[in-house]
Amino acid sequence: MAGNGKGDVTAAIADLVRTATAENVSVGVLGRAKTHILDTLGLALAGNRSEAAGIVRDDIVGLGFGGDGSSIFGTTLRAPPRYAAFANAVSAHADNYDDTVPQARLERTGGIHASGAVLPAVLAIAERTGVSGMDAIVSYLIGIEVAGRLNHAIGPRHYADGFHTTGTLNVFGAVAASARLLNLDAPGTVNAIGIAASRAAGVRRNFGTMSEILHPGFAAQDGIASAELAARGLTAASDALDGPTGFLAAGAGEFDAGDIVGRLSRPWLFDDPGVWIKPHPNGALTHPGAGCLLELLQDNSVVPAEIHEIRVRTNDRVWQTLQHHRPQTAMQAKFSMEFTLAVTAVGGRAGLADFTDENLQRAGIQDMMNRVTYTPYDVVGGDYTNVTTLIDVVLADGQTLSGRADFAKGSTNAPMDFDAVAEKFRQCAEVGGFGSEDAQLVIETVQQLDRVESVETLQNTLVSKQ
Repeated sequence: MAGNGKGDVTAAIADLVRTATAENVSVGVLGRAKTHILDTLGLALAGNRSEAAGIVRDDIVGLGFGGDGSSIFGTTLRAPPRYAAFANAVSAHADNYDDTVPQARLERTGGIHASGAVLPAVLAIAERTGVSGMDAIVSYLIGIEVAGRLNHAIGPRHYADGFHTTGTLNVFGAVAASARLLNLDAPGTVNAIGIAASRAAGVRRNFGTMSEILHPGFAAQDGIASAELAARGLTAASDALDGPTGFLAAGAGEFDAGDIVGRLSRPWLFDDPGVWIKPHPNGALTHPGAGCLLELLQDNSVVPAEIHEIRVRTNDRVWQTLQHHRPQTAMQAKFSMEFTLAVTAVGGRAGLADFTDENLQRAGIQDMMNRVTYTPYDVVGGDYTNVTTLIDVVLADGQTLSGRADFAKGSTNAPMDFDAVAEKFRQCAEVGGFGSEDAQLVIETVQQLDRVESVETLQNTLVSKQ
């Protein structure tokens, strides 16, 4: 893979920002977009109760904001768009429950949580500018498209060596969406992308800590800031993203311009390869295994006391990403295959209420974790996907139950529809302090978002009801 160093990737993104229209959006893509918007809003409402989100809001208020500007979801606070987007994106990612754009190549690992960064940026600016619901949807699609395709294009060393694409690449999705909503011309959009190239950051070493939760927040904030600075006339190199010594070269050493140029919205990512919604509030790479294990236990009526050992195998890249094999905190447990399978085996689920410090320390959970053996497999089968997970459950009577999962519930191969996501939204909204009637109003507003004259209609449904 190699970039051409001519700024063609930047030009392609700028062209999408300027030319994408509602007419380019099929009924199917529109439906998926609204489903993912609803999913992300629910996560932001639930996540605003997290410690990290509270610290961020306190910091924003400490800077003198909180009374005017764009809405901080689930609260009565407002702030300038970049700060509101920062707070909402942190909340959306707080529980690691946000959607994932998967890799397009089977030999690669490292999806990107794009909605949690792009949607808060879109809604923060859209509330200020008063655009229609459909304008907001198109801008959201542009942002997801840019972030996801860049993740397909960038050399695998970027993720493998420790960069977290949810931070580093989402800033370009956020800046593209922001440029669209601020109606930047082509040169202004190119400048905004160039400015964003100097603001992209995030490392995987912070997985399992509060700092990782901030990654999409920084991306949303910096994307808006870059677009706003460009709107004021600040300039940047026209190939700061994809030129020699530009971000892609510095961050990966190589990239494939063909994954961007001529590909953006042809088709939209929501069509191919799709965007996955999470059924569990933790690292998506654990989800195929959790679903497979749950199915094995339910189909064979196995209770926890009958389990002698759970053996799980994935490819080595997944094994290295899920780095907390003996988690000490609930945040670390979100990146632990051992904990995810243990809590699934003990309680028959892995939901918001299960990923807590208290639950992690329960004797029954610790005992089950000790029965989980997680290793990478040596040989990758010709029909494996990049998340293929093999499960063997050895019972106390010596019997072994075996299963395999190539995808997770919520993936393109087993999608969650709007009704399923609406139920997930209701659960998240309840955690965020929203009653059933208030939650239903949000659901109905998102359902008709493409027909809403002003995004403020949606924003008004998301303010605190307490």
